[in-house]
Amino acid sequence: MPVSILLVDDEPLVRSGLRAVLEAQPDIEVVGEAADGAAVLPLVRRLRPDVVAMDVRMPLMDGIEATRLVLRTVPGPPKILVVTTFENDEYVYEALRAGADGFLLKRARPAEIVHAVRLVAEGDSLLFPAAVRRLAAEHGGGTARAGLLDAALTDREEAVLRLMCRGMSNAEIAATLYLGVETVKTHVSAVLSKLGARDRTQAVIAAYESGFVAPA
Repeated sequence: MPVSILLVDDEPLVRSGLRAVLEAQPDIEVVGEAADGAAVLPLVRRLRPDVVAMDVRMPLMDGIEATRLVLRTVPGPPKILVVTTFENDEYVYEALRAGADGFLLKRARPAEIVHAVRLVAEGDSLLFPAAVRRLAAEHGGGTARAGLLDAALTDREEAVLRLMCRGMSNAEIAATLYLGVETVKTHVSAVLSKLGARDRTQAVIAAYESGFVAPA
């Protein structure tokens, strides 16, 4: 089955550009479009897309609130891919904190856009750009640091988390640590459980906020 995607952006040219790039792929299907975050929830419920490509700045409801709404109210929600113009935008960071699964710049090359959609659909989050990593570190505090310490990660789980923070997929982590992919999946699940993270994006944010890893 192809990956189904809903495009959400208040600029028609952006939506048409993304549609042209994605519909050229045999394994990706654009199932709908929306010009504002306020239209996302009913479309998600009706179309059941695998991925939502979500702009963060929109006039009625921004992508942050739309992300929260979808993740809070839709059982088995879609993956959320934040699409934006500026990588050092506080809105981007807040969208990731709200539960978005990945990040993509609007100026990305077609191959990067396609790769991002596939990667998010598979469940492996994108590497945050350096600017967003710095924002995460700046938002760290005592609670975040205590939370990671209280998680009592094993040495192997810490190693897996550090590689997650570098944007590695499960297969790449497995190759780096000389482990099987299924073993890595087990470690990733343990990290998420111990950190109380919904997905690997939330775990990576916790790692940067706590100072467990520092932005490069």
